[in-house]
Amino acid sequence: MPADKVLRLGATTTALVTPFRDGALDLSALERLAERQIHGGVDGLAVCTLTAKGSTLTRSERAAVILACVRVAGGRVPVIAATGTNATASTIALTRDAEELGASAALVTLPYYSKPGQEGSVGHFTQLVAATTFPLIVENNPLRTAIDMTSPTFAALADIPSVVGLLLADGSAAAHALQPDLRQRLLLLSDRDATALSFLNTGGSGIISAGANVCPRLYASLQQAARGGNLSAARLLQDRLAPQTAALGAEGDPAAIKHASMPMKSCRYRKRWRAPPTPAK
Repeated sequence: MPADKVLRLGATTTALVTPFRDGALDLSALERLAERQIHGGVDGLAVCTLTAKGSTLTRSERAAVILACVRVAGGRVPVIAATGTNATASTIALTRDAEELGASAALVTLPYYSKPGQEGSVGHFTQLVAATTFPLIVENNPLRTAIDMTSPTFAALADIPSVVGLLLADGSAAAHALQPDLRQRLLLLSDRDATALSFLNTGGSGIISAGANVCPRLYASLQQAARGGNLSAARLLQDRLAPQTAALGAEGDPAAIKHASMPMKSCRYRKRWRAPPTPAK
């Protein structure tokens, strides 16, 4: 079954940051951020990702984030929940949570630290799909996991019906290097804003963007222009976004993105400073 029949995901998905206030989740700010993204024209929300500091969230915090974004999205755009960990059992548990909470799909990285190798990576996903039929996007990020999937591994995962997409992070195989049938059967996504246009032009389907937290409409317009064949407009938008992309850094650092979002007055990432009390006379 074609990937877009299982998961209708457009070209621009925002890797949504997770706002906190005084050390606790700020769900009101999260809901405002999610609504701003949807109003800005993005095609999806990715939550609990690296940009969202997902690995530091507790299970209850992750559930609250997913539930809030699903509620705000209201079916207008899909919500993708990052559920991958370095252990198969916990990945299964978080993926089941995401499905029960109403997310549209799970983004699952290869087990970091564990480094299971090619056969072990396939086994990890085989166990996952045996435990849930939830649509899965497999993340290949060798700079983070020290595992780089080979072509046979890509092919083996593509044969799993619930695997609907691949996130090809910087340092992994380019979209055009994959077998033609894989490019037709799967969503091919990138997570690097700086190369989003070139990735799309070489066979990619779209991007999970950290920078879209700040300028959702511009990032969405870039992808829409490129997919519509208006490359001159897409290049102009890419040039316009280049200073922001450079300032945020190649990794989409959560602290930098939250700092850039502060003027919107909808995102906090540290406790508010208060003047010390005046000593009694």
